[in-house]
Formats: sequence, C-alpha cells, structure tokens
Amino acid sequence: MSQSPSDLTRALLDAARKAGADAADAVAIDGTAVSIDVRAGALEQAERAEGCDLGLRVFVGQRVASVSTSDTRPDTLAMLAERAVAMAREAPEDVYVGLAPSDALARDWDIAALELADPTPEPSAATLEDDARRAEAAALAVAGVTQVQSASATYSAQDVAIAATNGFEGSYRRTSRSRSCVASAGEGLKMERDYDGDGRTFQDDLRSAEDIGRVAGERAVERLNPRRPKTGAYPVLFDERISGSLIGHLAAASNGAAIARGSSWLLNAMGEDVLPKGIDLIEDPHRPRAASSRPFDGEGLPTRRRALVADGVLQGWTLDLANARKLGLDSTGNAARGTSGGISPACWNLELTQGQNSRAELMAQMGTGLLVTSMIGSTINPNTGDYSRGAAGWWVENGVAAYPVSGVTIAGNLRDMLRSLIPANDARPWLSRVVPSLLVEGLTLAGD
Repeated sequence: MSQSPSDLTRALLDAARKAGADAADAVAIDGTAVSIDVRAGALEQAERAEGCDLGLRVFVGQRVASVSTSDTRPDTLAMLAERAVAMAREAPEDVYVGLAPSDALARDWDIAALELADPTPEPSAATLEDDARRAEAAALAVAGVTQVQSASATYSAQDVAIAATNGFEGSYRRTSRSRSCVASAGEGLKMERDYDGDGRTFQDDLRSAEDIGRVAGERAVERLNPRRPKTGAYPVLFDERISGSLIGHLAAASNGAAIARGSSWLLNAMGEDVLPKGIDLIEDPHRPRAASSRPFDGEGLPTRRRALVADGVLQGWTLDLANARKLGLDSTGNAARGTSGGISPACWNLELTQGQNSRAELMAQMGTGLLVTSMIGSTINPNTGDYSRGAAGWWVENGVAAYPVSGVTIAGNLRDMLRSLIPANDARPWLSRVVPSLLVEGLTLAGD
C-alpha cells in the first residue's frame, strides 16, 4: 500500500467535501493477521490475511450515512463519497448526530506510554507452527488425554487512523500474539474437553506453549466422569476464567445505548448500590500493554480513567456522542467504531476491586456449592436482569472440590447476584477485564 492509513483518511475527507458533505469523519485500518492450527502432529490450517479497510461517515445537515470499502484507489474513494452523500440526503433527520466540537477533541497523547505495539518483528509462520506443535505435544503428554482437538498460534498487527472535518487526526499501531490449546480426555459419550490459552500485546509476555498445552490437558482429565448434584439453592463460585462475564453483564446494562432505548435492568439505578460496599469498577483505557487501551475514542474524544462503580454505587453510563445527547449528558469518550456500521458506546479496560482471600479460601467459606469453570448458552432478560446459563465445574463439599460437574443450569437475578458477590484475589492483571473469582450466594442450581 503506497498510502498510509492517515493519508487515506485525509483523502476520504477531501472526497466527502467535494461530493457535498457538510461534515465527515473517516477511519482506515491496515492490518495483517496470521493463524496456524496443528492437529495430530501435522499442520491442519494456515491462514494469512492482509488488507486495508476504509470507513466513511458523512453528514448532510442532520442526516447521516456510512459506507465502507477495501479499495483504496482515488477514483473509488470519490465514488464512495458520492454514494455516501446521496444516501445521507435520503436518510431521515436525526437531531442527535454530529461531530464533536473542536474544543473537546483529544489533542495530546503519549502513544509510547500505552505500549500498544510490540516492536519485535512479526513471527514467521514456522515459528507459529512450532508454538502450536509444542502446545499439542505437551497436552498429549498428560496421562489420560486421548486427543487434542486444536492447538493454535496467531499474530496480528493493525495500523489505525481516524480523521474528521472538525480538525481531529490521530493514529496508532496495535499488535497481538496468542497461543491456545483444546484437549480431550475419555472416549465416545464420556469424552470431556477443556482448554487453556494466552494472548498478549508483547510476545515476550506470553506463557510458554508447553505450559498452555499441559494445563489444557490436565483440565480435560480432571473433568472425566462428571456428575450432577441435586437441584436446589446453593452458593456458586465463578472461577476467574469466566467471572468476567458477570461484570460484562453489568457493563452492558450501563451502556448508554441500552439506557437511551429504555431496555436495561439498570435503567433507574444511577446513584444506587449495584455492587457491595467497598468495591469499585474502574475503567482505565491508558493501562500499558492492555488489549483495549487507546489514546482517543472513535469520535476523536480523549479517553480517560473513570469509575463506573465507586464504593458499590453506580456512577454513570458509558456514552458516545449521540447517546449522550439523547440523555442530556456528555460523552465519556467511549465511542467504538470499525470501518463498517455505525458508532456505539463500549467499555475499554475494566478492573474490579480484588478481595483479601484466595479462591481456595472462598471455597472453604462456601462450604457446599458449585465452582463454575465453564459456561455454555445464555438467557439474560435485558429488562429484568433474570439470568440463566448452562454450567460445568466442580461440586464443593466441606470447602473442598469433591467431583466434577457437568450439564447443570444456574439461575438468579443479576441485580441480586452482583450486590452480594465476594471477590477473591486471583485476577490476571494483564487482561482487558481484570476480574477475580467471584462467590455469589443463593443461586438456583438445576441438576438431578
């Protein structure tokens, strides 16, 4: 590609102005992604994708339209802008759309401090294949593992640029490298499987392929011969691997788009207790080497550290410009966008206050109940917060894991669950959601 993503966003804005747009913004993402899968000691799949995707949003008065393309030729950009303006002229008026005022835009940021991209060269396909092979071999070396369903290694890099006619211009580079393994134990209908994986911004931070394969294999073997406990009301301990989903439901319910639609179980909860006293939920888009860090949002507004929940009390909604205007509020700098589709609010890095006790200590505290290590399916009522999910894990008796569990359903209400949770101290600090294991009292478990 002869033009950089920043050059292409400027070209799109020029084309939009010439086509008759009153205002416009553009995004360009030039990316590379490599994925290697190994199975049974042989290369099963190798994929490489390269390309530059462009998105253009134009405004004609209070009418808006968005278009996208992967063709960067000048004549294509001109045609794209003309189509976008024609679409906007036919769109209904929306009093809430529009670019950010110039005095609100992000102006200065320290990209180096965020460490979004690893300067290490892209790994070769052979290196990634070796990662996958070593993970598979380590899993197969675990006694009881009968097969490895997949062992994978990936690498991706993106150069992102955003520009708008209000004067904003910004760009950054992001990289990611991962290793993963899914192992199975047992045979036929009694087969069980589990996984492990790691993804990091910097390649040197990755856990070894051998460790990932070994853990995946051990987890699969531990799940053999599961049972189903009696139906009843029990405490449930959500393992750190899946506890972030509970906080994800809280983030979704406090999303400004859901609030503006009136379809959230937190609709009238501003200023109310949504977590136990003493617990905060902090968003920090400036955390180094975190997958969701960024210096500015999709509308060119500065990102900032903020509390979604402080001392258990809900502090605010997650907002982009349009939804903020609908609610009579200011954007929180959380506009997310790709090259196609519109803009919507999204949380960046989240971190929940950790507790004083380990997961094992919380198990001892719960006495008898369910330790959930994986979940399938989901039935969440967005208006009431009623919650139901299939689960697997370990049945705990006298504070100790007694036997593996599979094929059960746990149910409750998210508002009640979140207000009663007890956090452990085992969260992984490099994840975009830093959430420890969470103990929740009194859920309904459907078993035998």
